[in-house]
Amino acid sequence: MSWSTSNIPGLTGKVAVVTGANGGLGYETAKALAGAGAHVVMAARNQEKAQGAFDEITAAHPDASLEIVELDLGSLASVAGAASTVVASHPTVDILVNNAGLMATPQHRTEDGFEMQFGVNHLGHWALTAQLLPALLRADAGRVVTVTSTAHHYGRQVDPDDPRLENGYEPWRAYGRSKLANYYFAIGLQRDFDRAGVTAASLAAHPGLSHTDLQVRADAGLDTGSSRFWKAAAARTGMTAARGALP
Repeated sequence: MSWSTSNIPGLTGKVAVVTGANGGLGYETAKALAGAGAHVVMAARNQEKAQGAFDEITAAHPDASLEIVELDLGSLASVAGAASTVVASHPTVDILVNNAGLMATPQHRTEDGFEMQFGVNHLGHWALTAQLLPALLRADAGRVVTVTSTAHHYGRQVDPDDPRLENGYEPWRAYGRSKLANYYFAIGLQRDFDRAGVTAASLAAHPGLSHTDLQVRADAGLDTGSSRFWKAAAARTGMTAARGALP
């Protein structure tokens, strides 16, 4: 692989917000950006795990500039609170990495009543991006990176008669739909940036099959064939989280 974290330019003075920075791809992304000098806002739901990640990053990069902000993407109130906290301290945000997510979970609802995977993977990030957009547009060249997946190929458009997948819920179909939404969100946001003539850019990233908690916990609690397949595939052929985060 010709590109590595050593190719990241100096980011001193830049502010980066990374969702799900307490583990997996998010942790590695936060670590790499902090190592390049950025001030990294670690936005995460699990505060204990986030503190552990914070400590690990500072051990690897003693001069790292980090802070933890509580963010539950399954609650629009939490999203609003997190965005307000970030903007209060950082009127300008240079990088937003929409990374956190769920994969193939049993049927659940967000605090606001949306299907959980769609609500967390897509709607929560949409709301967060919208509320951080003024700060991103104040940057010289703001970047919004949305982590999607090749699973978007088996996603389908939202059925207006069943937007919450109440009829015939299937975990992988729900995941694919959320990743398709991520994909189109990234493209649509870039088109809006182009029309507005701003310097900000919206990018989509696919990490490939990586051996992270997301893969290991796929279908958690359902014990299906797909659950066993993905756990085995991630363990045997999956990339490390550090390599998966490079895109």
